[in-house]
Amino acid sequence: MITVLIPVCVLLGIILCKRIPKIGGNVQAALILAGVLSLLLGGVFKPSDWCGALVDGVDRLAWVIFLSIFGSIYAETQVRLGTMETVMSALKAKFGKSPRALVICIILALVVAGSLLGDAIAAATVIGVLTIGTLAAMGLTPEHICCVIVMGASMGSIMPPITQALALASTLVDTDPDPVVAIGYVTSSVVIILVCTYVVTFFVKKDMKIVEYDANGNEIQETRKAGQIIRENWTSLIPLLVLILIVIFRTVNVPGIKFDLVPELLNKITFLTVGEEKITLYQWLSQVTILKGLSNGIVLSLIFVMLVSFCFPRVRVDIKGTVVSGVRKVKVTVGLQLCAAFMLGCFYAGGQIDAVMAFAQGLNSNILKIGGAAAMCLIGMLTGSQSTTQNVVFSFFGPALVNIGLNPTYVAVAGANLAAAGQGLPPADLTTFVVAGIVGGMLGKKVDPVKSMFYMVPMCLLFLIIGMVFMYI
Repeated sequence: MITVLIPVCVLLGIILCKRIPKIGGNVQAALILAGVLSLLLGGVFKPSDWCGALVDGVDRLAWVIFLSIFGSIYAETQVRLGTMETVMSALKAKFGKSPRALVICIILALVVAGSLLGDAIAAATVIGVLTIGTLAAMGLTPEHICCVIVMGASMGSIMPPITQALALASTLVDTDPDPVVAIGYVTSSVVIILVCTYVVTFFVKKDMKIVEYDANGNEIQETRKAGQIIRENWTSLIPLLVLILIVIFRTVNVPGIKFDLVPELLNKITFLTVGEEKITLYQWLSQVTILKGLSNGIVLSLIFVMLVSFCFPRVRVDIKGTVVSGVRKVKVTVGLQLCAAFMLGCFYAGGQIDAVMAFAQGLNSNILKIGGAAAMCLIGMLTGSQSTTQNVVFSFFGPALVNIGLNPTYVAVAGANLAAAGQGLPPADLTTFVVAGIVGGMLGKKVDPVKSMFYMVPMCLLFLIIGMVFMYI
């Protein structure tokens, strides 16, 4: 186990000790150095084997990486179409006189945004900024506003269909993501219902009134009704509705109804002919190293709907700008994923994964489960990142749980929820720090991010409970 402990200790040391010159607090550097150490300690010295480890790791995480890239580009098309602005305007027109109903609708809008973007920070910054004025007009404190936005975006980031947390967890335990995602719909919905109840009970008072002002200090009066707003902007909702229909038909488990549209279309296109055998485009994509990440059903659905969005003049007029902007917003995430892929490939090549699984067989199952869950929450609290938590801890913890006989699907669900629980706990949730700065800047008030994190503890406990339940069923 020494070959496992040293790379992990170096990894944690670099991430948590920001005083280390040059690389302190740099997650990418930590992942790369941990990978290099694991290769050296595992007796892997050939440069060709190091390159092989990188390719193997990227191949394992390819669909998650493609999910982030195309998810971000798709989200950019929706921003340019005005999809979420249409939704928010309609909600305000419909529920403007009922603060509690409007807050619930705002949370749901953030959940949808987080689910479509697949990233809490992206949803909180792109869509959350549209809700700050409305929430402030109700009389919510800046900390409550920050908390509502972060909770909605965070729940969305684990909510299918575009769910980096469940996608990464499925990959790390090498299991089919579709049943994991199907369970994710249920578990995420439970969390959303309970969080909405918590917010309207403790944050929103019955006698609150919604009063908004324009730049000149005049009260804003929305005269249009929700139906009118949707009728005027219904075309902006088409790509979103198409994605929803594709996801429903590919995930519903009813014979005669289940239909995976994009793979079916690609299976009708002959790409190569070898002798008498015809290889379809989908079959070819499924077999090519790294590129097979594009054959994932969720990724293909995103690409298809993204292309549908480019048919609209508002998006088509600047295709290059849309793509560049979408990629730019996710370049840090993709960079982190590539470094994590290198480390993961190194752990497999250096024998660390096998060593952990062998060690886990000698442990009491309860000790393994509780200790691993505690480690994930602790790293999440200290780094404020579910992806870092999964790459640092769950890359070992997940396979170890599978090795002692747990259902890989349940293990993936548990890993995603435990990572989500840890990242929202005080004192270091990155999303909260980002949103607190935005809220403070827009309202001209000081926002205490740690206080907002404490308000989020009930949501984190729900994720923790779900994670523990799926390790014991």
